[in-house]
Amino acid sequence: MHDQIRIVVAKPGLDGHDRGAKVVARALRDAGMEVVYTGLHQTPEQIVNTAIQEDAGFVGLSVLSGAHMTVFPAVIGLLRERDAADIEVFGGGIIPDADIAPLKELGVAQVFTPGTPTGEIVGWLRDRAAGKART
Repeated sequence: MHDQIRIVVAKPGLDGHDRGAKVVARALRDAGMEVVYTGLHQTPEQIVNTAIQEDAGFVGLSVLSGAHMTVFPAVIGLLRERDAADIEVFGGGIIPDADIAPLKELGVAQVFTPGTPTGEIVGWLRDRAAGKART
């Protein structure tokens, strides 16, 4: 396990807006984390392949297109199939409050809604990484 937190930040599907993902990726880098940003229009398969190849501890998905109830379960399912369920998935974007609990039941570790301070995301990742290191 690395000492540095490694995160793949991805924009799945047809969503064409990546400003939020770039802001989060930069904040995580500025906090000393290693971030691989995959760019726009990634399939769940591409995202999972990148996470495994990069030996990431986390995948951060940014979804603004309304496809979150499809994309998150697809990525989590593929991670499980590839024996990589230890890679935690978190996300953000335009996700209705009513969908957050079902997403967590499906295995999404955390959902950050628009306006979440980047420091909160950094703190959450550090806490989760510290918890993983202890197990």
